[in-house]
Amino acid sequence: MTEQNEQPMDEFMDDPLAEPDDALAQLTAERDELRDKWMRALADAENSRKRADKDRRDAENYGGSRLARDLLPVHDALTRALDAAGEEQRTAAAALIEGVELTLRELSNVFTKHGVTIIRPEAGDKFDPTHHEAMFEAAVPGTVAGHIIQVMDNGFMLHDRLLRPAKVGVSSTPAS
Repeated sequence: MTEQNEQPMDEFMDDPLAEPDDALAQLTAERDELRDKWMRALADAENSRKRADKDRRDAENYGGSRLARDLLPVHDALTRALDAAGEEQRTAAAALIEGVELTLRELSNVFTKHGVTIIRPEAGDKFDPTHHEAMFEAAVPGTVAGHIIQVMDNGFMLHDRLLRPAKVGVSSTPAS
């Protein structure tokens, strides 16, 4: 009788114990896989949120860059008009000159309001290729090589991005 009792008991002990271990291992693996997927989805959602936030800030700051770039020649033309007007013309057409000055001032105010700054290099400043564009190079006595000798056009920045480099002439005077 003990043999009969032991035989079924052995079969019962082998199968049921093996199945719960396999089932537990399978559930643990499934849990780990689902947790990994959940963590990846969470990280992906956070990255998407950050990317969307950065895109929104960039659009806010730089969305008007094409319009600003299109207005730069207007600023240049008004500046050249004022620079070309001599004393004789200023007295003869004072109201016209004043209107051009007011228009240029208003355009400058709009630029400032929207983060556009003017790069105004001076003769003698060191040439900076990140903000200046060399239009020519000339050996001019009394100047230092690599320094600006003439400014043709001012440059413009939109916040921290270059809209247009300042157009300059650079000295190539050899060191003595």
